[in-house]
Amino acid sequence: MGIRIEKVDLPGIGFRHDLVTESGRRISVVSHRDGERDLGVFDRDDPDECRDSIQLSDDEAAALADVLGASVMLSRLTSLSDETAGLYTEQILLPTDSPYLNRTLGDTKARTRTHASIVAIVRDGSIIPSPTPTDHLRAGDVIVAVGTREGLDGVAKLLANGPD
Repeated sequence: MGIRIEKVDLPGIGFRHDLVTESGRRISVVSHRDGERDLGVFDRDDPDECRDSIQLSDDEAAALADVLGASVMLSRLTSLSDETAGLYTEQILLPTDSPYLNRTLGDTKARTRTHASIVAIVRDGSIIPSPTPTDHLRAGDVIVAVGTREGLDGVAKLLANGPD
């Protein structure tokens, strides 16, 4: 059946996203205009009956989205490297003395120099997927890269020491 998401406008309230899981379970998120969110879990046998709901503030909803997004992306990257011989995923902590600290990702020219791709930046528990060349690198960033063993070693060396 697959995963299906439907959006329904709720006049005067906001909108609702309904997610029907592969197993047929329904989860609903009502997004109020004031930033509040209601997370609803529906009865397995009666998909129109909400069994339980949790009210989330805008900050709580963002934190939950960050946790779900980061864990899903990292698990997908890990499974990708498991499936492809010679392709690896690595998380590299940006050194505190990196020459690229507070500079843009584009300044590294990592893909050109190492043939490995930086596919995400994990910052303060949040994930920046598919970072652009204009994204800045900050202290504490964890760089998620995909490539060959040689390419990933090259990214780590580049971030630590700059270009040869």
